[in-house]
Amino acid sequence: MKPKSIAATNAKNRFRAFKLAPLIALLMFATVSAQKKDSCVECHSQMEGALSEAVRLSKGDVHDARGLSCVDCHRGDATKDDMAAAMDRRKGFIGKPKPADLPAFCGRCHSNADFIKTFNPGLRVDQEREYSTSVHGKLLKGGDQKVATCVSCHGSHGVRAINDPLSKVFSLNVAETCGSCHANGEYMKSYNIPHDQFDKYKTSVHAKALYDKQDLSAPTCNDCHGNHGAAPPGLASVANVCGQCHVRQASLFKSNPHKTVFALMQVGECIQCHSNHGIMPPNDEMLGVGDQSACTQCHGQGDSGYAAAEKMKARMDEMSASISRSNDILNRAERAGMEVSKAKFELTEAKDALTQARVMVHTFSTDELDKVINPGLDISNKGYNAGGAALAELSFRRKGLAASLFFILFFAALIYLKVREVEKRQALQKQS
Repeated sequence: MKPKSIAATNAKNRFRAFKLAPLIALLMFATVSAQKKDSCVECHSQMEGALSEAVRLSKGDVHDARGLSCVDCHRGDATKDDMAAAMDRRKGFIGKPKPADLPAFCGRCHSNADFIKTFNPGLRVDQEREYSTSVHGKLLKGGDQKVATCVSCHGSHGVRAINDPLSKVFSLNVAETCGSCHANGEYMKSYNIPHDQFDKYKTSVHAKALYDKQDLSAPTCNDCHGNHGAAPPGLASVANVCGQCHVRQASLFKSNPHKTVFALMQVGECIQCHSNHGIMPPNDEMLGVGDQSACTQCHGQGDSGYAAAEKMKARMDEMSASISRSNDILNRAERAGMEVSKAKFELTEAKDALTQARVMVHTFSTDELDKVINPGLDISNKGYNAGGAALAELSFRRKGLAASLFFILFFAALIYLKVREVEKRQALQKQS
């Protein structure tokens, strides 16, 4: 091709590109606009009440933060301005899913491991399957539309991560979330189950640790009942549930005769003495035969259990009194300025022994309890003797100081009298 012809061809190409440029730009703009367009948000933002509340709540929630929008759950076509086209069921549009459909509705993503991994590789994908084993899931499958589903606990819009304090399933909010149904007597009426669990839980040692001390490791509803697979622990599994945290107590209980007896009585193991939702802080008064005794619920005067409980309580009281007595005398010695820090430190071993004894109570064996109490008493008595010795030394020092002062004053008086005698003698010599 001649150079003149080449130049002409290039000029034609540049002209064609110039003519296509607006079209290409328009297509790019249309594509970008289509990607960003969300007619769901545009329309619902203009609505009132719950229809616009969904948009407000979804802003910044866990799904929105990961770039998911309305159509990812409700399907349809958010690029269409026409309502019928946007909510076209032929495009899979689902408005408000029925309760029975909710597990599968959420499970469409949350049971899909490949999909979830693209957002959060650590997130579990068995919630839907586990829910089907729960009391809630079984009732839902049986046609009960009132039972809790995913949105009952997590919310429908405005879903937050479980470690978000605003989440309905954050540790501090779980009991209230469960209580929204289970503390509603009218709502629970048809199930014929108690509705005082939440009120009792709020008085418990667990709730005080969680709410008052902000101890997020303290148990709340789902720690004992499970979350997606929520179910009441059966009588045979109560000790296993409590034993998740109270490992030592559960281990000791398994090897003592009460386990067999409680099984025959068809009573919950731990809850027989400690109750379940309104668990109070354990104290020594639960042992023995006093007014607050848990032992006398089953044991009467004259039986071996009653005698054992009485003896164990006496040993615990002896240990507590001994530590208190030793602590008092060491504190008195310390306030008087005596060095007793070593003895006070060693006394902590006796306090540890008392704590251990309170755990060993779950053996319900006086012999096993004595194995902890006796060494503890020896340490406590040693501390008391150390305190007594310190006070005795203090008394000796004070007596020595008093004697020293007496002799000092005595000799000072003698010197004074001698000086006076010398002065008088010198005065008489001057006069003569």
